[in-house]
Amino acid sequence: MATSPPAPDPAPLLAGPATPRRGLLPAAGVSASAYLLFGLQLAGWGHGLLALSLLGALLVSREIAKDLLLIGLGITIISTTSVKADVDWDRFFAIGTALLLAVAVPLLVDRLLLRRRTIRFPWLSGRRWNRWQWGYIIAVPVLGWLLLPFYFITSGAYLNWPHITDAGALGRFLVGVNFVGTWDELFFICTCFVLLRRHFGLWPANLLQAIIFVSFLWELGYQEWGPLLTAPFALLQGWLFTRTGSLLYVLIVHLLFDVIVFLAIVHAHNPGAIPIFLI
Repeated sequence: MATSPPAPDPAPLLAGPATPRRGLLPAAGVSASAYLLFGLQLAGWGHGLLALSLLGALLVSREIAKDLLLIGLGITIISTTSVKADVDWDRFFAIGTALLLAVAVPLLVDRLLLRRRTIRFPWLSGRRWNRWQWGYIIAVPVLGWLLLPFYFITSGAYLNWPHITDAGALGRFLVGVNFVGTWDELFFICTCFVLLRRHFGLWPANLLQAIIFVSFLWELGYQEWGPLLTAPFALLQGWLFTRTGSLLYVLIVHLLFDVIVFLAIVHAHNPGAIPIFLI
């Protein structure tokens, strides 16, 4: 029996006027600013490049300038605090507040000042999931189970997360992992990726959002050779959102992966406490 075709890419429905090819330069500058801010921790250089890129976008077209400004607002808000993994109460609320504002402020500017509905959160596409979508949902935690403990333990990256010994901190860690995973999809996919797709093809837009995504995850703790895992994941999430048109789908994929992240980090800090991994 024939399967339903994939949901249409939601981004072209929001497309503005055709963007000149030179628009890629300021867009790349905005993404590179995230690398400077989160990956290299160079605040002055990062904010300077972001401002220069937004000015360059204005010289290309007003539409791309508006969209890059929204992305830049989110990046700037995130850069106001360290997002290095920490479950102490003060950092728990500081990071959470910054991440919430990084989604809310661009959304409100889009709605109230620009009078648009460019940033949206399409939970369902109206189509039933097909076999490959169900298969991928099953495959994600299996791949995470195979790869994540090996990555965290052999690279030592698990040390970028605190060694948690009490139940309260463990609960905050679990909540934090799921909160950040949800936020990733709201900001990197439904905000950055969708805004970039209004001006560029799938893969240029996907690469640009992945640079921001991976840079953030680097500061969070996915260091050493972590980008070899986080970069393909970021690209897959953008591609999956394009194929399914469903935030719910990419969010389920992400949170299933993050459950294994949580278990793998706890296992790395406490060998033998969760005896389900191969290493």
